[in-house]
Amino acid sequence: MEQPVKGAGRVTRLALLTAIALTIFMVEAQIPTLTTVPGVKLGLANIVTVYVMFSMGPGDALLVLSGRVFLGAVFSGQMMTLIYSAAGGFLSWCALILLRKLLTREQVWLASPVAAVFHNLGQLLAAAAVLRSWAVMAYLPHLVIAAVIAGLFTGIAAQALLRRLERIQK
Repeated sequence: MEQPVKGAGRVTRLALLTAIALTIFMVEAQIPTLTTVPGVKLGLANIVTVYVMFSMGPGDALLVLSGRVFLGAVFSGQMMTLIYSAAGGFLSWCALILLRKLLTREQVWLASPVAAVFHNLGQLLAAAAVLRSWAVMAYLPHLVIAAVIAGLFTGIAAQALLRRLERIQK
């Protein structure tokens, strides 16, 4: 278990993690989608969110997630995505809080697929509210399958990151 970082060290660490997540997000945004279903992507920036949730805690994870979501919308020039990303991110963050209490350090990889499903659900609920139509929920089965697959990948990567950084700190 990592020692808590406080003061300027914590702020610096959170800023660096937010910058890393934002960079990953912006690079991934440049990759063309491989499917016709809107909203399907790997979500590689979530590796950072899962890492922060399990290594630093929910408050710090929310700070990194919020920073990435807001700055991602600003830098991409797509402010409408702020609504969808914030809704999905918040629901995903809530799921991660619960999973953090239920899972051991060796089961962190399981958190990401569940969080990814909740992220997609949050986005669809936001879209339903914006469009004033439940028709967007027709995408849910496709997005759940994509979320589980992508979430497994990002979860395994987050688990590997946690293990590697724990070894380095010892």
